[in-house]
Amino acid sequence: MNRPTAWLRAEPVLEHVLRLCAAAGTEADQAHRVAEVRAAWAGAPLVLLDDRAVIACAEAGLPRRGGIVLVVAGTPPPDCWEHVVRLGVEQVVSLPEDEPWLAAALADSTDAPAGTRGRVLAVLGGRGGAGASVFATAVALAAVGAGANALLVDCDPMGGGLDLLLGAEEEPGLRWPDVRLRSGRVPVSSLHASLPGRTKGKSRLTLLSGAREGDGPSSDAVVSVVEAGKRAGETVVCDLPRAPDPATRAVLDRADLTVIVIPAELRAAAATKRLSKYLAAQGVQPALVVRNAPHLRPSDIAKAVDLPLLATYRRDPGLPARLDGGTFPLRGSLSRASNTVLRALKTGAGRVR
Repeated sequence: MNRPTAWLRAEPVLEHVLRLCAAAGTEADQAHRVAEVRAAWAGAPLVLLDDRAVIACAEAGLPRRGGIVLVVAGTPPPDCWEHVVRLGVEQVVSLPEDEPWLAAALADSTDAPAGTRGRVLAVLGGRGGAGASVFATAVALAAVGAGANALLVDCDPMGGGLDLLLGAEEEPGLRWPDVRLRSGRVPVSSLHASLPGRTKGKSRLTLLSGAREGDGPSSDAVVSVVEAGKRAGETVVCDLPRAPDPATRAVLDRADLTVIVIPAELRAAAATKRLSKYLAAQGVQPALVVRNAPHLRPSDIAKAVDLPLLATYRRDPGLPARLDGGTFPLRGSLSRASNTVLRALKTGAGRVR
């Protein structure tokens, strides 16, 4: 089990943290000097340090990493802030005021890979019926096929539900109308336990789908889910509607990469041009994923809409029937395009925000 590492010399603070660990179902490996922290640096999902420990670790040259938390009682002393920045401390926790945040972070830590943050992909269609939902699902499946955990989030309140694409409409688990979330931290383990999913080896695809009736997601709920996936190091893929709404804007604000999926058609290019102007006003410049068509080249479409071309794929005429039959075969050019986008998401090569 992944366990946090704690170097906390104030006995009341340490006891408080150990109680929170027990409530979260984990234990903390206690350190007493820099060498012990260094030994756990690469493997611990969460590192809890007091102000003196932060200074010692920074002066010892430990590299920046995610998941470092400064834990104090009261206010941190001024002489530690330079070292907080140098070490890349993610959060400053003052006990007892910030106990809820730390308790949720400890619960997350049992699920999170050490020092990693998940990346978020936003997928939109350049026009209606462009295939954005299919492509978003394909990228999530590609992530699982590559050995990662993925969280596929259906953000279209008027869509038919992504569970239909995976043949999961009869599977137990919550959909958006059943999810009662407001702002706040949600442990990813709760999502795994309550949502339908697919597994391949040790990797899992967790699906939060819309439904055929009921309300769509609120922006606060979407943020809570996306942040849970990021903290757990998962690949988060969000299928967004073309019409802007608060949930869409919340995802775009957090996306590491945004792609627009369109067929190589003149009408699709015109619609995408308008969509890209809206995104530019939000500070987002997306990349294009173009489905080949007989008469126009993907490069011509990219030039017409003035966006970078990230990937192309061919239409599979047999895919709709297979999807209706409850199977999603990830193969051929769709598989290659999905993996191209996945690599760009991981490396940041496609990020143009």
